[in-house]
Amino acid sequence: MKQPVESFKTSRRNFIKLAGLGAGVTALSLGIRPEVAAARTGAAAAGRVLPYRVGKWLPSDQAVLDRWLAAQIRAVTTNPQPLQPVVQELKDLIESDAEIYMFFHQMFEDLPRSAQFLSTPDGSPQVEDYNQMLALISSILTTAPTFNKTGLVGFPINAILDWPMGTEGGFAAFLNDKVNVEFKKILNTWATFLSSPASRYVLSDDPETGWFGRDAMAAMPDFVRQFQCNPTQPYYGFTSWDNFFTRQFRDGQRPVAFPKDGAIIVNACESAPYRLARNVQLNDRFWIKAQPYSLKHMFADDPVVEQFVGGTIYQAFLSALSYHRWHSPVSGTIVDAHVIDGSYYSELPGEGFDAAAPNESQGYITEVATRAVILIEADDPRIGLMAFMAVGMAEVSTCDITVYVGQHVNKGDETGMFHFGGSTHCLIFRPGVNLEFNLGGQEPGLEATNIKINTALARPGSIRSSK
Repeated sequence: MKQPVESFKTSRRNFIKLAGLGAGVTALSLGIRPEVAAARTGAAAAGRVLPYRVGKWLPSDQAVLDRWLAAQIRAVTTNPQPLQPVVQELKDLIESDAEIYMFFHQMFEDLPRSAQFLSTPDGSPQVEDYNQMLALISSILTTAPTFNKTGLVGFPINAILDWPMGTEGGFAAFLNDKVNVEFKKILNTWATFLSSPASRYVLSDDPETGWFGRDAMAAMPDFVRQFQCNPTQPYYGFTSWDNFFTRQFRDGQRPVAFPKDGAIIVNACESAPYRLARNVQLNDRFWIKAQPYSLKHMFADDPVVEQFVGGTIYQAFLSALSYHRWHSPVSGTIVDAHVIDGSYYSELPGEGFDAAAPNESQGYITEVATRAVILIEADDPRIGLMAFMAVGMAEVSTCDITVYVGQHVNKGDETGMFHFGGSTHCLIFRPGVNLEFNLGGQEPGLEATNIKINTALARPGSIRSSK
């Protein structure tokens, strides 16, 4: 069931045309209602704190993020350094491709001419152009995220691109195949650093910025009891930042609900409910405001998609302080497992200038972002074939599948993990599998809170309370 990659690439190229991007494009043609764009811009300019820091990947206060960015800009301005080789490759691409060159100029020229978009709180200019953008990205590649109780800057590259992503030029640039190939190289380079011992400098007991300091331990009070670590060893025994980020629970911390009842589907990630959709369509206009799911694009033209038309999708997002491994929601056999390459920094134009994009674009990115698909034939015939889809958001460069085709997994077995960055995931069921969900009394949405992994999530018919 291998996806036809070229077909997927072609669909992404055509997507820009479908959305109306081209000469003379307007906010309206991109699905942004002028009053929405104006309201978002006005709110940002007024400095109002918006409820956009979902998952705590970015500070809850925009001023905190602006101060962070101002410090980064001062550093690269006062002490310029040669670009990292992979960043130089992106610069060479921008300057050698006329279309991409135009988009990377347009994304800065199209920013609103208001204070929020032009200067940081200390009066320094915001990111001025693509050359400064590249210098900032290059400087990030040998750093690891520090803790901040207002919300860590866990998406540093996303923060640099935040406003340009929301422009028409940004929309075009970050859906471009060539651009995404270069961003994949950049993110893989950062991942290499984050997987090295050099990244452990942030795993310190500094009271404000260290991951084992006063503020971090207050945010994660049960860390030592819940996760495999050794506080008597340097860095609690972790070998790198990535090793810390992909930490594992201690035995017994997340027992599997009803392990012998094949009908009960358990939560596949430690995550908060984002959306529950029924009767999903093969093709839909996924770039419009409502972000309806479009199965053909989610599965990148894999013929298996026909089996899920008219079915159900449950989507949920992970937070910065959560567990980032995936577990099987059912007992069954792995039918297929593969990664679909896609975009990293594309946000839905209809959301206007989303200051924490792509948080408000989570439905949309299931069709365009890099994602992993695992198909499982459940042992229980009432469920049958289902799909787990892990979707990288922003800085995620690796969706790491750890199961193989033909393998039998038990409900609750590990199937893979997200390496550093934000992430969302979907469970996809065929039509006729009429599920009742137990979301702990919550309505899906950006204000939802985590449901523990391996707890009872859904079953055909009715569901008992999880144990």
